[in-house]
This record gives sequence, structure tokens and C-alpha cells, in this order.
Amino acid sequence: MQLRVGLVGAGPWARTVHAPGLTDHPGTTLAGVWTRRPEIATAVADEHGAQAFPSFEELLDHVDAVAFAVPPTVQADYAVQAAKAGKHLILEKPLAGTVAAAERIADAVDESGVVAVMMLTLRYAYQTREWLAGIGDVGGWSGGSARWLSGALLGRQYGGSPWRHAEGVLADVGPHVVDLLDAALGEITGVLAAHRTGADLWHLMFEHTGEATSTASLSVRLPIRPTAVEFTVYGEQGIRTLGRKPGSAGESYTALLDDFAAMIASGTREHDCDVHRGVHIQRVLAECLRVAS
Repeated sequence: MQLRVGLVGAGPWARTVHAPGLTDHPGTTLAGVWTRRPEIATAVADEHGAQAFPSFEELLDHVDAVAFAVPPTVQADYAVQAAKAGKHLILEKPLAGTVAAAERIADAVDESGVVAVMMLTLRYAYQTREWLAGIGDVGGWSGGSARWLSGALLGRQYGGSPWRHAEGVLADVGPHVVDLLDAALGEITGVLAAHRTGADLWHLMFEHTGEATSTASLSVRLPIRPTAVEFTVYGEQGIRTLGRKPGSAGESYTALLDDFAAMIASGTREHDCDVHRGVHIQRVLAECLRVAS
């Protein structure tokens, strides 16, 4: 039986990834759409044969799960409400606007026993899973680096995103960078350095369990096309690098939905990208801000 999923949000990411992914996946159906802009919700719903709901509460009454594609501060309150209503969750990054809000989501998820996974796009890509498995098999990595440089906020697709302009690249791209460096080298246990330029270019240094260290540079305000994404680890086994395959968001979302449906069917609650992963990432991001200040 297909999971009835409600979509909250109707921006570019909701329209190009969430809505078509939920519609096309054999284990899910896009049952409804809700946003604060009824006319936009109706347009997205009509395009995919779904129903637009006039309120979030009415959406909850008609779905088994909720997928969020909204700013983190908005997601935090609605995700808690959805979890308390017994709805499974597909959550965007970052999990919330603050560590305390992220922890409230995790607490609500734990209390209700629902499945909650994070949309950390790169982690669901086949090439990423293969890269992580390969470096995990051999070990011996003493350091790593990441760079994520683009002009995403200079273009049309995301240039009109208020929360991305307000929160900057650390909230937008930072979760991907923290997650992958952490997965590759061991849990990030501290932020050794954090510097932000006036143009929102961040340079970071992390320490990991096992004495590994890593660095990262990230910006979404540089005139770079296509986006430059690269993750590298090095150590006793030499050096291994991972890039990003362009246009892979849809494939990653399909892989997420595969895992999501399987977890619900089997009663599994733990996942590499579950809500507790989101809380860990939120704490690291908060520490970056603290060190930079």
C-alpha cells in the first residue's frame, strides 16, 4: 500500500524535487499540499493530481507522512506538531533555526515513535555511498577537506530565497559539508577555527574522533558555474576524492524514499540520516557561529 504523503511548501525545491519524487515513487503518493500561499499550493497540487488543503491541520488529517520544503525556522514548529500527530517525517536541512528547536523535533519524534529522515542530498547518491563504503573498508585516514563554491544565490532559482539570504551559506550548504566530513572521518568533536568574510565565504577547521582533522571552504555567492563540489580524504591509504554528479537530486530523493518506505514497513527507526543526525549537525553549525564570533 502506498504511503499518503503531504507536502508542506511550494518553492523551487518543493516543485522540482519533492512533488515529482513523491508522485513518481511506487511506495508513495502525493496526497496533499499546503503552504501559506493557497494559490501556489493549488498550482502544485493540480500539477500532480493532489489536493490543496486550506490548513496544516487538515493536511495532517489526510496523510500518513509529511515532507517539508520550508525554511528551517518554519519547519521546526510544524515538524513537532506533525510528529505528535503520529505522522512520519521527511525533513529538510538544517533541521531548525536553533539547537533547542532541533532537539524539540527529535524529542517529539522519539516520543511518538515515527520515522524521521533528513534530506541530505549527497548522502543518498550511489556514488557517495560507494565512496564512503570504500574509505570505511580500509581506514587509516588522518585528514580531509571539502569545498562547495557556487553562485546559487546570484541566480534566479534560489536568488529569491529570503531564508538563504538571511542565514547564509553555513545554514544552506553547511549541513552537507558537516555531514559528509563527519561520515568520512569520524564524528566531528570540535570546531578548531571558523572565519567568515563579508561576502559570506566561510573557512572552517574541524577535529574528529581518532585525531583526524579536516578543513572546508564554502560560499554560494561566488560567480562559479557549475558549482564546484569536492570532498577529499587522505592518509595511510593515499588520497580519495568525491565530486558531485550534476542533476542528481531526483535520484537521491528516490533513494531516500526507498529507505523511508522500508523503515516504516519494517518498524526501523534508526538511519544514518535520521533526526538525531540533524541535531548533531545543528550543534556543529552552532559551534561554527560561536567560534567565528
